[in-house]
Amino acid sequence: MKTKTLYRDKVNIITLGCSKNMVDSEVLSGQLAANEIEVVHESKKKDHNIVIVNTCGFIEKAKEESINTILQQVELKRRGRLDKVYVTGCLSERYKQNLETEIPEVDAYFGTMELPLILKTLEADYKAELIGERLLSTPKHYAYLKISEGCNRTCAFCAIPLMRGQHVSKPIDALVEEAKKLVDRGVKEVMLIAQELTYYGLDIYKKRELPRLLHALADVKGLEWIRLHYAYPSKFPIEIIDAMKERENICNYLDMPLQHAANNVLQLMKRQITREEMEDLIGDIRLRIPGICLRTTLIAGFPGETRDDVEELKLFLQKMRFDRVGTFTYSHEEGTSAYDMPDSLTAEEKEERAQEIMEVQQEISLEKNQEKVGKIFKTIVDKKEAGRYLGRTEFDSVEVDNEVIINSDKKLSPGDFVQVKITRAYDYDIEGEVVG
Repeated sequence: MKTKTLYRDKVNIITLGCSKNMVDSEVLSGQLAANEIEVVHESKKKDHNIVIVNTCGFIEKAKEESINTILQQVELKRRGRLDKVYVTGCLSERYKQNLETEIPEVDAYFGTMELPLILKTLEADYKAELIGERLLSTPKHYAYLKISEGCNRTCAFCAIPLMRGQHVSKPIDALVEEAKKLVDRGVKEVMLIAQELTYYGLDIYKKRELPRLLHALADVKGLEWIRLHYAYPSKFPIEIIDAMKERENICNYLDMPLQHAANNVLQLMKRQITREEMEDLIGDIRLRIPGICLRTTLIAGFPGETRDDVEELKLFLQKMRFDRVGTFTYSHEEGTSAYDMPDSLTAEEKEERAQEIMEVQQEISLEKNQEKVGKIFKTIVDKKEAGRYLGRTEFDSVEVDNEVIINSDKKLSPGDFVQVKITRAYDYDIEGEVVG
């Protein structure tokens, strides 16, 4: 006869890296909860006895953070504060054998697609009927919706295909059902994420079907905002912009990582597009939706990048005037085609170039924010902090973009939509008063 233990297991999941990792952790949480295993996400209470670290292996800094987090949890186990430490995610997928040798105190390492194996280790059953159901780690009014896994691109700097495999789209019906369940739980905004959005559908429908998916999601009642992240510029299906224009609840917002603007660097990066083609694409997008918010990401210090290339990139930013820009410094990644290229710049030199780029964008961001003063924007309330409300317009995504500082005499709650008249502009934020 099996005797009951004195206490039940409680699992704490620590998530590192991108929003796609967060969704994986949420799905794992949902499965554990359905198996009546108590689960929390990044709990500070320290009343759990099992930890699962969901790691990132994208760039060097992310790998260091993942390893340090694993070591911290192993030390807690050594002190008797934890019974088990498990590791999953991209770093574990890519360096499992090395990690098993270097940090053997971890009880088990799992790859990115080994959810059933994690559950089996925890004596839980994988419940296929739960697909699309997860325990949200975000505030209840917004959530990420992962529409595909993996990537078929061959960018020279990127190790994601080594960790996530080839592109696999989720069926439209399944994504619509997931969106409906999220809305039923109070979600008003979903952010579509994938390694590469525009490839969606090519594997299962034999053609690019992101526009069809967008129309299907836009029909979900109660879904007020749909936001697009990570669209590849080469062979971009312009029908995406047409769908955005036609449907009111698709935000006029597009996150399109360009990575660079100098043609020789783009060629070295294997980006399959030229500066001129990017400019034509951006011009076409803005012609169709003049007020669209365009966000991009750039890499500084790629092997072979010259001072002239940096200057060309800065001129490109001044000409294109993106609403949002993020920069990474190049990280030399094993297994990528760029790994054999001489990485001659120091970390400091790469940081200096990244800073130069962001200084150009800072000025553009301030000018664009100043243009908003006196205008009224529909704004979603995210939280109250230090006695004031913070929110976002349709042109702002979570964490990476501007915030709206909302002044209101009335009590507001997260998830409320309010009309805000902008009164002040800052480099990366705006401030305003609730009207109406």
